[in-house]
Amino acid sequence: MLRKLVQGEAPPTAPMSIVERLAGSPYANPMIQAAGIDTSARITLDFALDVAETMFRYGAGALEVETSIIAVTAAFGLSDIDVDITNQSVLINYAKPDTVPITVMRVVRSWTNNYAGLSLVHELVTDIVNGGVGRSEAKERLQEITSRPKPFPRWMAIGAGGVFAGAIVAFLGGSIFAALVGSISTLLMGLVGKKLSKWRMPDFFITGIGACLATVIALLFWALHVPLSPSLVIAGGILFLLPTGRLVSATQDAINGFPVTASGRYLSAFFTFAAIAAGVAVGLVGGTMIGISLPEVFVQGEGSYPYIVRALLLVVATMAICMTEQTKLNMLLPTAAVGLAGLLIYDFVLWAGIGDRIAPAIGAVVIGFLGRIVGLRMGSPQLVVAVPAVLFLLPGLTVFRSIFELTVNSEAPFNGILGLFGALTVILAIAGGAVLGDNLARPFTKGLGSNENRRARRR
Repeated sequence: MLRKLVQGEAPPTAPMSIVERLAGSPYANPMIQAAGIDTSARITLDFALDVAETMFRYGAGALEVETSIIAVTAAFGLSDIDVDITNQSVLINYAKPDTVPITVMRVVRSWTNNYAGLSLVHELVTDIVNGGVGRSEAKERLQEITSRPKPFPRWMAIGAGGVFAGAIVAFLGGSIFAALVGSISTLLMGLVGKKLSKWRMPDFFITGIGACLATVIALLFWALHVPLSPSLVIAGGILFLLPTGRLVSATQDAINGFPVTASGRYLSAFFTFAAIAAGVAVGLVGGTMIGISLPEVFVQGEGSYPYIVRALLLVVATMAICMTEQTKLNMLLPTAAVGLAGLLIYDFVLWAGIGDRIAPAIGAVVIGFLGRIVGLRMGSPQLVVAVPAVLFLLPGLTVFRSIFELTVNSEAPFNGILGLFGALTVILAIAGGAVLGDNLARPFTKGLGSNENRRARRR
């Protein structure tokens, strides 16, 4: 008994089976296709790289990419593999004993918004794990996914961005005029961004120009004596531009043991945040040059609306941002329902007096928890549900006030620095809360990773 207490069950240096990395994922216990063991290993490795590249391009986290690679290769009979993932590259090494190792690598150089495609890849990997798809069919299905057009055309996605901005501005308490101006500015941001993308301009400058455009339009309408709150209009544009998906993925990667990938994504998100701050600062300086009294831009809107109206505005905003992220059509309402549940918990925490700093994190935990359950039940990863649903928690108005204090109000620059630091802390807490909710939901989603089980229930 004493020896059992002081000695572990296995030697501390014993290697862990690579398939054990699937524990807790939707692909646990893959069904190995015996007919394909160690045959055409290179074809399997190339297909696994294709899956990883597609998932990375569509916004998946490093852990999900790694588990998908392990699940696919294990299902097709390759168990002696090692996987190494960095910010934009995937390396797979197949080293069966007494054979020449095979090492393949793929670099991902482009990204796009396509949560629908990410959901389809998730379903494909699940079918492979269940043993219902062979190598040839899997390759054909993956090619079909990558060549399939996105659910919503570009013009509709840009229009949905305008709807999101208008709804979120009204949700924050802005007047009808503020919501309309927010929609107009975001629509122009989308159109200008589309044109700049054709000119191959980096995303940093596209984001900065978009933030500057939103600020200038809000100040111009304020100068024309339109009854609106410029700060709320600008905050709506900031919420639209914030790299929420990258922040959640980066936090997930950091927690799950992918520091290099997390560092790269955090750096990318930081530059996007810097571009937003620079764009807003340029717009505010431009406002001072045309004689706009900037302290007055913090005048509030008409006040908050009835709770049922705010809830409906949040549902509209969440569905609209899902369209800009190219989520599947049948995922719009479930994602909005998860966001609404997060709002109820957020308001309850505020009502209980726990604090306005901890309330967004608790709301994010609930959204992350429900996002995993709803996502896996609908055949999608948690990220597809959690990222759009968590957007309303982000402190867009705090970010704007801090940028104003830092760049325009030269009497209190330190207040701006503290404000930005506080806003970043809240954003990271929200991202961490979404990841925590995902992990807390794992024990409740062990049976939700099988598409075959869902099909059987439908029959």
